[in-house]
Amino acid sequence: MMDKGGSLAGRCIVLTRPAHQAASLAELIRDAGGDPLLFPVIEIADLEDKAPLNAQINRLDEFDRAFFVSPNAVHKAMTAITARRGLPPRLKYAAVGRGTVRALNKFGVTDVMAPARFDSEALLEMPGLADVAGRRFIIFRGVGGRDVLGDSLTSRGAHIEYAECYRRLLPRASSAPLLQAWRAHALHAAIVTSSEGLRNLCSLVGAEGLPFLQHTPIFVPHPRIAATAHELGFAEVVQTAQGDDGIVTGLRHWFVTHT
Repeated sequence: MMDKGGSLAGRCIVLTRPAHQAASLAELIRDAGGDPLLFPVIEIADLEDKAPLNAQINRLDEFDRAFFVSPNAVHKAMTAITARRGLPPRLKYAAVGRGTVRALNKFGVTDVMAPARFDSEALLEMPGLADVAGRRFIIFRGVGGRDVLGDSLTSRGAHIEYAECYRRLLPRASSAPLLQAWRAHALHAAIVTSSEGLRNLCSLVGAEGLPFLQHTPIFVPHPRIAATAHELGFAEVVQTAQGDDGIVTGLRHWFVTHT
């Protein structure tokens, strides 16, 4: 919905999501009068060797439930699955977050276990995962993702396999647009939606940009990311509600109260 008051008018806000995932948030910022500056800090890439993933897809009938940790996991995994076979009729699904649920819906999967809060810890709190001894689960994720979901389910007696279906890379990007905006006092905030992305952002701006970055208000939708920001020396860390609407509401509130 258009923000008639233009509460972000004149504010340049850096969006650090992968390029293909930034459009909806950028639109909300524009609707509120802001100027989104896209600066992806994570690149989503295909696997170099797809043979292990394909072998797991061939055995998909062995599993009771498939877990998807992100929209990227859904897109990469489901594209690979549907190219090779149909979905097993008895397979159940679980997802971390509404965005991941929506991504599954696009592939025709509509019955999905998902928590209201967007993290693995919240998913693990759901009653349906309390008694899982002997169950076989497959977790679709990127290479080197967090182990908390699998470790916790294993401790409850489940049999877990990770299916790594994409790679996260540090993009080759010039920080010149950010440095130019900072020097002109025309960059007002940054949004970061993962701890890995925050570390990548610090790396990409380099020694020249880091002092500017650390004194730029940073908006994050999860306490784990906020803790990382504090560890990295950010002066102003604002934790918002989750989801695009929650992030933009947090931005609007902060700028209204700090003007």
